Amino acid sequence: MGRPKVYIANKVPYEVEEYIGKHCDYEKWDKDEEVGKDELFNKISDKNGVLLAGIKVDEEFIDAAPKLKVVSNATVGYNNFNLDAMKSRNIIGTNTPNVLNNTVADLIFGLILASARRITEMDKYVKDGNWKAPADNSLFGVDVHNSTLGIIGMGRIGEVVAKRAKLGFDMDVIYYNRNRKLEIEEELGIEYSDFEDLLKKSDFILLMTPLNNETYHLIDSKEFNMMKTTSIFINASRGSTVNEKALIEALQNKKILGAGLDVYESEPIEIDNLLLKMDNVVTLPHLGSATERTRSQMAMLAAENLVKGVLGEVPPNAVPELIK
Repeated sequence: MGRPKVYIANKVPYEVEEYIGKHCDYEKWDKDEEVGKDELFNKISDKNGVLLAGIKVDEEFIDAAPKLKVVSNATVGYNNFNLDAMKSRNIIGTNTPNVLNNTVADLIFGLILASARRITEMDKYVKDGNWKAPADNSLFGVDVHNSTLGIIGMGRIGEVVAKRAKLGFDMDVIYYNRNRKLEIEEELGIEYSDFEDLLKKSDFILLMTPLNNETYHLIDSKEFNMMKTTSIFINASRGSTVNEKALIEALQNKKILGAGLDVYESEPIEIDNLLLKMDNVVTLPHLGSATERTRSQMAMLAAENLVKGVLGEVPPNAVPELIK
């Protein structure tokens, strides 16, 4: 029996490619731009496995790859997977959780600090030559320490953020989650909260839920109306967990103080989006896990998942919905 054939659909570090090459015959896409559909479908026509990062795996993709056994996503989320179509063809899908937890938590705290202390706004203020006298209260921000952080979605990343908040900034941390996490409550001294109470009590509200039918527009006008007018909203989950029009309205009407965003309903964000015109909004280009070290670790984990899958083993990070 010959070696498995796989396709690497995005650029990966050399050591990742080398690892795959020890176990499989492979072809790769090595350009910075995303591989085109025709090129991709041509290359996967005889492949047993594909490593990719967010490319849509739908019925058309699957039909183009009749020998496919495993699709390895070099991301945590797998909203790009058509789970029903993959399950009908017994195709395993995998993702790369855990390795990015600390990196994303760093970015989240960057958003919290930048929003609270108006760091990007004040950077522009200085560079535009507007600093001509000592700072008056028109330039003041709000404190992060000793404030209340409400986390919606206490997954792995939420737990890391809670630890930073509690132990590093002396914040009171409350959280809302589908399931209570008594161990984490006891370990960190954080408290479980009712969803509406969290919105009403928190100075900073961090949204960290996955995107699914239940969480689509989880935060809408009703939820923004419950928040303090002094609260800051942070979203590092998925853009469509928030009704962006409602967020813009809440900011325009000063229902909340500000926002820190790494995700949007449409990505890349359109240049005429009103969020880009607001001084009290910090906007990042979906950088959650984007450090060289973390992305390399994610690519290696994706490669390990891929190799195990095409060799007939159950990958360590197989998507549960696709395992019999």
